[in-house]
Amino acid sequence: MPVVRLEVHTGAACQLVEITAQVRDAIRASAIAEGIAVVWSAHTTAGITVQENADPDVARDLLLALENAVPRRAARGMYRHGEGNSDAHVKAALVGTSATLIVERGTPVLGTWQGVFLCEFDGPRVRTVAVKVVAG
Repeated sequence: MPVVRLEVHTGAACQLVEITAQVRDAIRASAIAEGIAVVWSAHTTAGITVQENADPDVARDLLLALENAVPRRAARGMYRHGEGNSDAHVKAALVGTSATLIVERGTPVLGTWQGVFLCEFDGPRVRTVAVKVVAG
């Protein structure tokens, strides 16, 4: 199955955008019933996570925790990257650029409250997320 590329538009400097429906569609289109799906961000200032999708406060709390852990301006010293988005690079590194999902009966195996999210840390932008499904 070829890689499916999703275009995700973000509207804020930092936000979580749920992409579960698009990932499900990509898996369904692969016609692979059993295997794994890798969901990957093609960016160094955006990540991918599986997180609760029932309560929007969870996404807000995650962003707040990341902002507290990695503020835009360093508490000590100075970031050196000239573009001024070093915090976004660090946040993406902490979250990670991909998630691997189990595929069963042609659909991703997710818990009751789980969804797949693109984590934007340097927006707003148009982001590319790649989905690759492998039979197994």
